[in-house]
Amino acid sequence: MCGIVGAVSTRNIVPILIEGLKRLEYRGYDSCGVAVHQGGELLRARSTSRVAELEANVAHEGIAAGTGIAHTRWATHGAPAVHNAHPHFSAGPAARDGGSAPGVSKIALVHNGIIENHDELRAELRARGYAFASQTDTEVIAHLVHSLYDGDLLEAVQRALPRLRGAYAVAVFCRDEPHRVVGARQGSPLVLGVGTGGQGEHFLASDAMALAGVTDQIVYLEEGDVVDLQLGKYWISSAEAPGPQARYVPVQRPVRTVHAHSGAAELGPYRHYMQKEIFEQPRALADTLEGVEGISPELFGDGANRIFKDIDRVLILACGTSYYSGSTARYWLESIAGIPTTVEVASEYRYRDSVPDPRTLVVTISQSGETADTLAALKHARSLGMKHTLTICNVATSAMVRECSLAYITRAGVEIGVASTKAFTTQLAGLYLLTLALAQVRGRLSDAQEATELKALRHLPVALQAVLALEPQIIAWSEDFARKENALFLGRGLHYPIAMEGALKLKEISYIHAEAYPAGELKHGPLALVTDQMPVVTVAPNDTLLEKLKSNLQEVRARGGQLYVFADGDTHIENEPGVHVIRMPEHYGALSPILHVVPLQLLAYHTACARGTDVDKPRNLAKSVTVE
Repeated sequence: MCGIVGAVSTRNIVPILIEGLKRLEYRGYDSCGVAVHQGGELLRARSTSRVAELEANVAHEGIAAGTGIAHTRWATHGAPAVHNAHPHFSAGPAARDGGSAPGVSKIALVHNGIIENHDELRAELRARGYAFASQTDTEVIAHLVHSLYDGDLLEAVQRALPRLRGAYAVAVFCRDEPHRVVGARQGSPLVLGVGTGGQGEHFLASDAMALAGVTDQIVYLEEGDVVDLQLGKYWISSAEAPGPQARYVPVQRPVRTVHAHSGAAELGPYRHYMQKEIFEQPRALADTLEGVEGISPELFGDGANRIFKDIDRVLILACGTSYYSGSTARYWLESIAGIPTTVEVASEYRYRDSVPDPRTLVVTISQSGETADTLAALKHARSLGMKHTLTICNVATSAMVRECSLAYITRAGVEIGVASTKAFTTQLAGLYLLTLALAQVRGRLSDAQEATELKALRHLPVALQAVLALEPQIIAWSEDFARKENALFLGRGLHYPIAMEGALKLKEISYIHAEAYPAGELKHGPLALVTDQMPVVTVAPNDTLLEKLKSNLQEVRARGGQLYVFADGDTHIENEPGVHVIRMPEHYGALSPILHVVPLQLLAYHTACARGTDVDKPRNLAKSVTVE
């Protein structure tokens, strides 16, 4: 969600800014723009189309400079429109005598996040003569910095930041100070790229991936940090005591070598990134489980054994797809590890009164590790006295990993498609390892059981390859689904969250309305929706709830519903009129959810293709949700 790239250099940095935006396109956006310091003036180009069009506009207008910032915007305040696109300029207030227009633009600024007190700041600035050209909260920051500028950009930014309430990452430069860019972060990610090319250059970005191929020397800025980039040097400061009278003091942050896997973004022979990532799941699972020779708390970090012995329950905090992986893990944690588990939607958790327990392990789940709602929920849980924290995350350098005491890093690799696939299955693998480690500490995992579980985990990549071979049958189903506008997904037990994940995938990329229910809830309301125009997708593993599930399927058939069943081979559910069955290659016990979700991903993908939607960049959605 939203992307920032900035640079100072002695060479033309516009191609670097544009390429950085391209690398951030996967996060989702509805407008983009670039601004530079050229010929003593501020120039910019903005577009509500793709970065490729912005690139063409920049080339046509001859925009080239050594200092600049660029941005991809996902609309929050104000519709997707050129006048709302970043970067935003400030030229100062209109003159009082006669109401003449303000002068030449002086401040250029881009911003990720949301400023909660933008209305009161806007009113204050309007009273001082500032005119607003957009509906964004971002333009408020640009004018505020301008109002505080007195010859030193860093000082103006440091005076402006304490006035802001909310989350932000900003990059700003000034017409009067060539070769200088100032960045700051609070609640939204921002990294510093240290130049290595001998041009005296340094970079800013919201994601290290934007700088792949430019520099691998990355500084992860921490909450409250402000960075001052100039030719051949940079300084980082941080608020000593946050608040209206914040005083900034110099700080040191480590420089890390980060390989941003630029090659992972290549599409290769696949039609879409989502398809590529679905088929990468066997390798992603193998990589995630690589090096797991035995079950041990130390898989999750130093001190995990002590922490695991000190907890009585688990609280899982997550959003979206990650919430469904946590919901699946709840079944594992309670049945295998015997530990009470609660799963909370992170965006709701901190806004309700809850009963904290200091002997709780707080587990966060996030692909990016920068999900704003989950980070805020984590901090809230800690403020309630729950200090034992662990994250399942795909980005080792993310804020989530830095904030938690323990971590398990999944190795899904870069996930470009907005609809998560390989991140979800690798999260499940990490959560299953957590379940086994807690079971071991609690005396519920014998050596023989450990060996059996490890064998099953190691076989997962091979089992997934067999599931992927079902694709031709799923394509045939997708042709029927493409003509529908509603669908129902059913599951029981630990496959109910998998049904929810399948419904989410279908709705987010095909725009078909889909809901998921525990199959036993059919007769408590959803059965009223069932007609021959309502496809009912059912996850049917051969488990202890199979016979109950078969009864639920009969309820659908009796109302003329069309059933589409993913069934294990020995479930004895047969193809017949109104019942369409695809047989899974094998039953996989407790790990079955990892296999059963893959055909649901393929069904959503091919249905979206049949409907002609933008699979990788579905409307209104962003990959990494870094605002509340």
